[in-house]
Amino acid sequence: MMKPKKTALDLHEFFPVALEIYDIVSDESQITIYMKSKSKECICPACGTISQKHHGTYHRRVQDLPILGKSVWLDINAYEFRCENPDCSNVSNVETFQGFLQYRRRMTDRCAFFICALALETSCEATADICKAMGIQVSGDTVIRMLLSRAEDCPAEAVGDFVGVDDFAHKKGRTYCTVLVNGENHRIIDILEGRDADTLKAWLKENRQVRRFTRDRASSYAKAISEILPDAMQIADRFHLHQNLLDCIKSILNSELPARIKIPKETAEPRQKISSQQETESKKKSGTLQAQTIRT
Repeated sequence: MMKPKKTALDLHEFFPVALEIYDIVSDESQITIYMKSKSKECICPACGTISQKHHGTYHRRVQDLPILGKSVWLDINAYEFRCENPDCSNVSNVETFQGFLQYRRRMTDRCAFFICALALETSCEATADICKAMGIQVSGDTVIRMLLSRAEDCPAEAVGDFVGVDDFAHKKGRTYCTVLVNGENHRIIDILEGRDADTLKAWLKENRQVRRFTRDRASSYAKAISEILPDAMQIADRFHLHQNLLDCIKSILNSELPARIKIPKETAEPRQKISSQQETESKKKSGTLQAQTIRT
């Protein structure tokens, strides 16, 4: 039987080239990787100027994806660079290592991306419990802040000529909003506070290029669209048409049929009465049959 070959795993392959590993400390529950920067230049995020002048050094301790159930922490010594553009408002810039680590973040981008992807499929509290079991330290409130931060960084969806309008409830019966969706790719364009016509009118005045709307059968949205964009086509969406059809069928059935329908039980046929004479004759026959069997 052939023995398996011993292979060495190079951890440098999993990190940016600008980071050099010089020590690794591990215990039963945690792995700490000590790293230092090898960068000689940095791009200013404000003006895009490439800076090569070191402004100073700083120390960071951030969390990375776990390894075999152990939490992983990166202890990094990095540089600050002075922006060489005199017209730039940034005095110094910090390294992001090609998007591997953002400024003032306590975890790597790939760890944050994993947490956000898990939260979108489950919930914030469930994500915190799963991450705790995996070795990632994060709370439910932190997951919410991460999702909000990523939503702000996402580019705004372009408003085309086909838009869907509907309302939804933050809390049913109390707080409502209006959601606007791109009719082509079904992505959310904007969310407006409230569900009245005035809020929608203000949005329509800034987006007069829309030519088609899908909406429910509420009169407030219909009047707002007709007033601001009278030439736009308004389409009742299939969901609300089906919902209205089912409501009509239910109301017709409730009006035509009684509330309770009694189903009579099936009654068994009455047994024929046997006369006393027939009963005595049957007893005699049964007695004679028993006597014959005993004799035999």
